[in-house]
This record gives sequence, structure tokens and C-alpha cells, in this order.
Amino acid sequence: MILETLFVGPFASNCYIVGSELTKRGMIIDPGAEAKTILEAVDRLGLSISIIVITHAHPDHVGALKSVKEKTGAELVLHEAEETGVFQVLSQMFAPMMGGSLGRLPKPDKLLKDGDVIDIDDLHFTVLYTPGHSPGGISILGHGVVFVGDTLFNLSIGRTDLPGCSYEKLMSSIEDKLMALPDETVVYPGHGPETTIGAERRMNPFLRSAPID
Repeated sequence: MILETLFVGPFASNCYIVGSELTKRGMIIDPGAEAKTILEAVDRLGLSISIIVITHAHPDHVGALKSVKEKTGAELVLHEAEETGVFQVLSQMFAPMMGGSLGRLPKPDKLLKDGDVIDIDDLHFTVLYTPGHSPGGISILGHGVVFVGDTLFNLSIGRTDLPGCSYEKLMSSIEDKLMALPDETVVYPGHGPETTIGAERRMNPFLRSAPID
């Protein structure tokens, strides 16, 4: 599996490019900013992007979505609960830091739900519905890795003080969906460095299963 992480935009959001070694088809997860940088990486990797996955529609994760979708012609997918007016409220809050108005999200080609499978030839990823940081937040699980958006971070968790957030739902998503995964599962968050489920289970101070010193 081809996997590259790009750090983009003023919030240092993680954009992930994932592709099949066999067919060179791939997906982009959370094109948050710097469309040119993302598209140049796609070209360098020799990939043809067939799908764009949005873990959640906060502006720092979709800032380059319109341009990337237009250039690649890829299918856009996100959770059905993420098609709300919350994005418009947040876009007004974030716009000055993102270089101006973010406009509206492109219309999704498909709405996802918990348990759906995203296939890219020989690669297969399962959609985990992990709300809390946003109403329709999702994680993408497959091949020993999970892309979690802003649900879980290295030794931290997603913020829940924005419109549409819920601390109770976030903690339930982490405990019930993510902490149920094997310890060796590599976690790729929406910001910051990668981690593992085992490391977070043992050391994340926000989780009930983590020891308290």
C-alpha cells in the first residue's frame, strides 16, 4: 500500500494519499489546504485518484476540496450526518485564517454510513462512524491502519467546543470503536504525529483505560 502524509494549511492539517501498489489507483483523505501541493504529490506517486474521503467537514480539512475534486474528477464521499449547516457556521469562523471565504462544499457523490466499505481495487477500508468532534465524523479502517480525523490524537482527543460537537459522543466513539481495535493498529490523526491504539490505550490521559500517575 502506498501511503503519504502531507501537512497542509495554517492549522497543519494532515492530508493522506493512499494508493494501490498494483493498480496505482488511490484516494485522498481530507484535502485541507494547498491543492497544488496535494496534486503534485499525487503526480509524483504516479497515482490516479478515484475517491476523496472526508473524515469530517471542518474547514481546515476541506479547504482544498473543490480544487482537488475538479482536477482529479474523483468521487467525493462523506458521512450522511455531515451534510449539515454546521459547515457554513464554521466556515465563517475559520475563513479569515484560511485566506478568505471557503464557500460551500461540493455536492457529495455518495453518503456513507457505519460499516460501509471503500474499495480501491485490492485495498479495502471499512467506515467507522465516530461522531463527537463533528456530527458525521468517521474513521477509515483497513490494512492495519485507521485514519481517525480529529477524533483521536497522539496523547490527546478531539476538541468538543465547536458547533455540532459532543464530548459524550466523542468519548463513546473512542472507547467503543477505536479502543476495540488491536493494539498494533497504526492511528493516523487529522493533526500531529501518528500513534498506535496500544500506545493511546496505555498512555492517553483522556481515556479511562489509560493509567493515571
